[in-house]
Order: sequence, then C-alpha cells, then structure tokens
Amino acid sequence: MYSEYIEPTVEVVPEIGFFAQHLTVYWAVFLEFRPVLWQALLETLYMTFATVTIAYMIGLPLGILLVCLDKGGLFPNRPIHGVLAFVINTFRSIPYIILLVFLFPLTRAIVGTSVGTTAAIVSLVIASAPFIARMVETAIREIDTGVIDAAKSMGATNFQIISKVMLPESIPSLVRGFSIVTIMVISFSAMAGAVAAGGLGSLAMRYGHMRFRTDVMLITIIIIIIIVTIIQFVFNRIAAKIDKRIV
Repeated sequence: MYSEYIEPTVEVVPEIGFFAQHLTVYWAVFLEFRPVLWQALLETLYMTFATVTIAYMIGLPLGILLVCLDKGGLFPNRPIHGVLAFVINTFRSIPYIILLVFLFPLTRAIVGTSVGTTAAIVSLVIASAPFIARMVETAIREIDTGVIDAAKSMGATNFQIISKVMLPESIPSLVRGFSIVTIMVISFSAMAGAVAAGGLGSLAMRYGHMRFRTDVMLITIIIIIIIVTIIQFVFNRIAAKIDKRIV
C-alpha cells in the first residue's frame, strides 16, 4: 500500500500592507527633509506667535472701543464708532493674499524688505487685528448687561468697568477666540509662504509643488494639522477650566 501523501508545509511570509508600505516611504521622506522641515516649523511658529501677540495689542483696544462707542456704551459716539467700524470691516473684507501684495510698499518701508518671515508679520498683523477687534466686541456683548449696570450703580468708573467687569467676564470667550485667531494666522502664514515668506507654506511650494513632490506636501499638511489640533485642544481645555458658566 502507498503511504498517505503529506503536503510539505511552507512558511508564508505575509506581505507588508499598503498602509505600512506608504508609512515607511513617508517616514524616509520625513528623515530626508527633517532639517528643512524643522527650520520651516520654527519660522511658522515665529510668524504665528509674533503676529498674534502684536495683533492682540491692537485688536483688543479696538474691540473695546467698538462696544464703548456704540449706542448704549460707556461713552457713546456714533460718528467715531461708524468710522472705526467701517475701517475694520474694510480690512476684514480684503482677501489675505491680495492684502499681502498690496502692503508690499508699507512692509518694505517698515522692515526694509518685502520677503521673509519678519516682513510677513506686517501683513499678518494688519489682517488679523480687525478680526480680533470684532471677536472681542462679540465676547463683551455676550456679558449680561445687569452685571455692568450693577457696577455703574456702585459708582465704578468707565476704566474700572472695562478692567474689572468687561474683560474678566469675557475671558472664556476670548480664550476660545485666541485659538481661532492663532489657527487663522497659521493658515495665513502658509499663504504668505507662496510669496517667499518662509515657513511651512514656503516649504510646501518650493519642495512640494514646484518639484512635484506630493509626499513632501502631504507631510507638511500633516504637521500643520497636528499643530492646529494641539492649539485647539489646549485652549478649549483652558477655556473650560476658567468658564464659570460650565458646571
């Protein structure tokens, strides 16, 4: 009799999956461009936080004035309020890329050049400050008017009402708005990179778009998404901790 045939066992090595293959490729690209990516990231963070700091120094007082100069405000003045609102709305309505090019002469007069990260901050501030002013105005208008009336009845001065009532009561909304402004500035800085402003946007244009390297562009997008996610998460947590309305 013939013995039963036994098929030899062959060890099958599983192929690397589609996701794992691409992850390996993109990791290699990341290591290849790591020095350039790190430099671009630092430039983006520099533009972002310098812009947000200066823009808040301008936008915060403007937002307070929009509330105080309006009808029913602490020191109403409709003509001045109308002019201020018109100027703010005008700059808010201009697309950033157009504003960036339009402000080249002013940027060159202030910084000495119209290209580079420092030069981009000029247009970024002018684009962001009006948005911050409107955001501050909205945050202050959300305050219960009874709180302000109570401060007035106690003899508080206008400065005391602004510094001890309006701003403290609107802090949670301002913190959430801070994250929105920061994310918006990151987006604007990427657009500024298209005209040699530096940062991640410039890297995506020079090394990704112009060299047809979609992998570099994808890595740049992922880095920006990570930055935005971290900023949104951190400021949402901060706002939730200091918001007295959340129980």
